[in-house]
Amino acid sequence: MRVWVRRAVVALLCGVWGIGVWAQTMPKAEERRTIQQVLDRSVTNVEKEFVPAAEAMPDDKYDFAPSNGEFKGVRTFAKQVKHVAATNFELGAVILQEKPRADIGDETGPESVKTKEECVKYLKESFAYLHRAMAIVNEQNAVEPLKSPWGQSTVTRLGLATLIVGHCFDHYGQMVVYLRMNGIVPPASRM
Repeated sequence: MRVWVRRAVVALLCGVWGIGVWAQTMPKAEERRTIQQVLDRSVTNVEKEFVPAAEAMPDDKYDFAPSNGEFKGVRTFAKQVKHVAATNFELGAVILQEKPRADIGDETGPESVKTKEECVKYLKESFAYLHRAMAIVNEQNAVEPLKSPWGQSTVTRLGLATLIVGHCFDHYGQMVVYLRMNGIVPPASRM
């Protein structure tokens, strides 16, 4: 075989091998996600911040509420956790078109839930319920008008799903203040 033919074959093989290696190292195009996947990921993201924050506060501080300045009359830490859980249950029920749990009260949660352990359990149950609710949202029903839990107007599943995440993060921010006022670095801020 002539030298130039051998070199051409070697160059061709190196080129093909190089393209194969390059193609394997290139990131694969992300598959299209469903509405359920996007909404469930949002719930998972807030859950991964919120639940560890609820678990970080010691049991003996669950009744803590700031009282100086503009904090007069705010919810205790336990009531923040229970309020978010109760609202998760309430809005999840609208998405699922189920009757809401009787124990959500006026978005305050059950009076029987008092200890840290009970609050965290109730909270985790509410996130499990939200995951179930997100699983039924699809392109056909995402913007279907539903009876609002707050009156005569209507809401949509997609609107409620985004409201849930915003609501959780709103209260998460308040809980972070409570944690820091008690000398506790929130888990999401720890290095």
